[in-house]
Amino acid sequence: MDFTSLTVDTAPAPWSGRDDGDGPAHRRWWQAVATPPTAVPDSSAAAAGPAALLGFCSDEGVRRNKGRTGATAAPAAIRAALGSLAFHGSRAVTDVGDVVVAGGALEDGQARAGRALTAMLDAGQLTFVLGGGHETAFASYLGVAGTAAVSNGARLGVLNLDAHFDLREAPVPSSGTPFLQMARAEAAAGRELNYAVVGISEPNNTRTLFDTAHQLDVKYLLDEDCSAERTAAFVSAFLETVDVVYLTIDLDVLPAAVAPGVSAPAAYGVPLPVIAGVCRQVAASGTLFHFDVAELNPEFDIDNRTAKVAARLIDTLLR
Repeated sequence: MDFTSLTVDTAPAPWSGRDDGDGPAHRRWWQAVATPPTAVPDSSAAAAGPAALLGFCSDEGVRRNKGRTGATAAPAAIRAALGSLAFHGSRAVTDVGDVVVAGGALEDGQARAGRALTAMLDAGQLTFVLGGGHETAFASYLGVAGTAAVSNGARLGVLNLDAHFDLREAPVPSSGTPFLQMARAEAAAGRELNYAVVGISEPNNTRTLFDTAHQLDVKYLLDEDCSAERTAAFVSAFLETVDVVYLTIDLDVLPAAVAPGVSAPAAYGVPLPVIAGVCRQVAASGTLFHFDVAELNPEFDIDNRTAKVAARLIDTLLR
C-alpha cells in the first residue's frame, strides 16, 4: 500500500542499532523495518503477511485517570529496544510514524489513529500500535471496528493482558475507560463486545468494576490463577468464539520486578513466560488481526527493563 497517504503527526525516522553486517544472516530489527517514503520493506523471505506499526504518543488518558504520566515517550523507547534485536521473522515490517496527542485532545488523537489503522488493515496489513497509556486501546478499537472485515460480519474478540478491567465509568474518557467505551460502541453497532482479560488483580479492581464486568459478560482470569496450563485453556476457549482478535498488552500485567516502568506497577503480576505463551498461542491461531502494547513509562523504567520486555513480546508476536 501507499503508506505516504496516511496522515500522521510525526513522520517515521530511520531506525538504528547494532551493526553486525549486511545480509539476512546478520539482520536486526533496525535493518529490517522500512520507513516510507525513503525505504521499501524487505520482502525477500516474506512467508507471512506484511505488518505495519504506528506510534501513539499519549499520556492524556493516564493524566485524566490520575496516574503517573510519561507514557507519551514510550513509542520511541520501544523502537530503541526493538532496534538491536535480531530479526528472525519473515514479514515485511513498515513503521509509519506517530500520532501525537497534544493539548489534551485525546479523542481527536484516537480518531485519527483509528482512521490510519483502518486504512492499513483494509489493505491487508497486520497492524500494531506502540502506546501510549491504555487509552491507546480505544484508538485501536476504532481502527479495528472500522474495517471491512468487521463490517462484513467477522466475529471480533478483544483479548486484554492486564491487571485492570479498564471498565471505569467516568465523565471523560481516560486510560481507565476504553473497554466500557468499546462495549457501548459495539452495542450501538448492534453487536456485543466479546471481551476477555488475563491477569486481573482482585485488590486493584473495585466491586463496581467486577459488577460491570459481570453485566457485560466479560471473561477473566485472576492473576493468582494464571498458571501456564489454566491460561492456555482460557485463551483457547476464547479463541474458539472469534474470527479476528485484537490483542492488547498492558505491561502492568507483569510483576513490578519485570516491568517497573509502567503507570501502575503490579505487586503480584503474571509471570513473563505465561504472557509470552499467550502471545505465541494467539499468533499461532491465525486469528491475530491487530495488537498494541501500552502503559510503558520510560521515566520510571529501570535499565530499560520494561521497554525490553515490550520489544521481546512484539518480536514473539511477529515471528
